[in-house]
Amino acid sequence: MIESKDKKPVVLQVLPELQHGGVEWGTIQIAEALNNEGYTNFVASSGGRLVYELDKIKVKHFTLPLKTKNIFKMYLNSLKLAKIIKENGINIVHARSRAPAWSAYWAAKKAGVKFMTTFHGTYGLGPKGIKKVYNKVMTFGEIIIAISEHIKKHMLNNYVVDEDKIRLIPRCVDVEKFSPFAVTQERIIRTISDNNLPEDRPIIALVGRITRWKGQHLLVEAMSLLKHKEAYAIIVGSDQGRVKYTNELKELAKKLKTDDRIQFIEESFDIPALLMVSDIVLSTAIEPEAFGRAAIEGQAMGKIVLASNIGGSLENVIDGVSGKLFQSGDAKSLAEAIDWALDMPLAERKAMSAAAIKNVHDNFTKQIMCDKTIDVYKELLEIN
Repeated sequence: MIESKDKKPVVLQVLPELQHGGVEWGTIQIAEALNNEGYTNFVASSGGRLVYELDKIKVKHFTLPLKTKNIFKMYLNSLKLAKIIKENGINIVHARSRAPAWSAYWAAKKAGVKFMTTFHGTYGLGPKGIKKVYNKVMTFGEIIIAISEHIKKHMLNNYVVDEDKIRLIPRCVDVEKFSPFAVTQERIIRTISDNNLPEDRPIIALVGRITRWKGQHLLVEAMSLLKHKEAYAIIVGSDQGRVKYTNELKELAKKLKTDDRIQFIEESFDIPALLMVSDIVLSTAIEPEAFGRAAIEGQAMGKIVLASNIGGSLENVIDGVSGKLFQSGDAKSLAEAIDWALDMPLAERKAMSAAAIKNVHDNFTKQIMCDKTIDVYKELLEIN
């Protein structure tokens, strides 16, 4: 076992791939923060388009088939990771997902270094909890980061884990990117033009992967219940090839005669500008979200955020102050919340906008998340 006390963190973050998503961007943000603090660090994954972001900040990436769930390949990955750990003087292995976490755990044990995890989601337990055996590797960390109180409670309720090992570090938003002051007039004009958005109607934005549990159907239903019939909704996100639900949404909109007031935008490379031209930002999940990034991004942009009253939204939206919570799964409750927001006097709207921005800057910035995570790395090296 290495003598780790007084050593500087040399970190290897391990995840399935680097395509796009909250886990991936969080990994890159931590890698950059470690770099800026002068700490050597590495990332291992099966690769993807975001490897380029690591190249830009000169953090070395090791490409291994870490997305695999094949037990034999997972074991081979562990041998390769152990070799990487020893050759590069790594003293902390930080796993961010289940399949690669098993390989990372075995590698850390073999190399005699510290192992920690970030518990990112409420992983499915399967029939009669059979998947708990697979999931439990995420509780093997000497320290475990929970991204919300919701996730912490999920861990404690479903796994045998020492609460003293858990550190609560919420996910973040890049407030330099998601800021009403960062979006230029040129970007606003281009976004309106490129997406053919109306300039004389209130816009309601729902951003996120199109999948049933995200609750896009609630917005389609709510649009038929609004008293503000002039409102226009944009549903922004990809269904990643799973078109059945998308087709259901479009058919439902036609049936409810709201299809002329709802626009689907499959992909946008300028989400801050889309939020900037919106009046209301929604988070409509019908199952508890681990964190709820969409609500945070909307608040960072100073928009009126309406979110389901479950999961991470209970922690990141201050009901009646920085946004409003509506009854999860209830289209009527969502419609009432939208009408409430559209009826809000200008002075109240400005006050809520300021409170929303303050909430994000006080609690959910990239700097806060990175500082707390680096503190965990330092703490881990002091554990005997």
